[in-house]
Amino acid sequence: MKFGGFVPCTLIDYPGKTACIVYTIGCNFRCPYCHNPELVNETVERTFSESRIFTFLESRRGVIDGVVITGGEPTMHGQDLLLFMRRVKERGFLVKLDTNGTNPNLLEVAISQNLVDYVAMDVKAPLSTYHRVVGRPVDIGAIRRSIDTLLSSGVPYEFRTTVVKTLLSPEDLEGIAREIAGASRYYLQKFVSSTILNPQFKRKVEYTDVELEAFRSNAEKYVAFCGIR
Repeated sequence: MKFGGFVPCTLIDYPGKTACIVYTIGCNFRCPYCHNPELVNETVERTFSESRIFTFLESRRGVIDGVVITGGEPTMHGQDLLLFMRRVKERGFLVKLDTNGTNPNLLEVAISQNLVDYVAMDVKAPLSTYHRVVGRPVDIGAIRRSIDTLLSSGVPYEFRTTVVKTLLSPEDLEGIAREIAGASRYYLQKFVSSTILNPQFKRKVEYTDVELEAFRSNAEKYVAFCGIR
């Protein structure tokens, strides 16, 4: 695999751990608020080889705990991703996977083969309106299956939603919480306009902190914990 980005150290992307981050290239969604358009559009100017990543990891034994694999959408890389995860685990590092949940088969394999230690799944919208938010046709059954897989897996996980006012109503946010009912961790992520896939979203009005707190409180009727990032 070649990666479209690499961050040597993060203290916030893997809860409770010190990690590096690798960014996979390509995505099957076109969320207009995406902060990594060069990965989605596959226009990255610089790539990082697996060998470079593993050389780095060898030099950081005892310093970092694991590797965060994000994107783009990592699970688009199929067996190559599973092999990379296995090689990371064989070197004694933890693996956190960020995913949009469109490949439940790969997710189930990764969990069953102990290749992943933490999963963060983005839940973009209520299942009935998913296509409107992600900008592509979507297999809702696959999203539902990934949610159910995490709920029953025993692997530490979180669900998270980027809250964009023009795409998600208060009713939508409650609908998402209802669809992940029983989850241990759910995060509402503030929409912050910067470099995003659709520049028009830089002009969109955001929910206030007071509104986000109300959404958070309401979500905790369905999940064990809901936080705001």
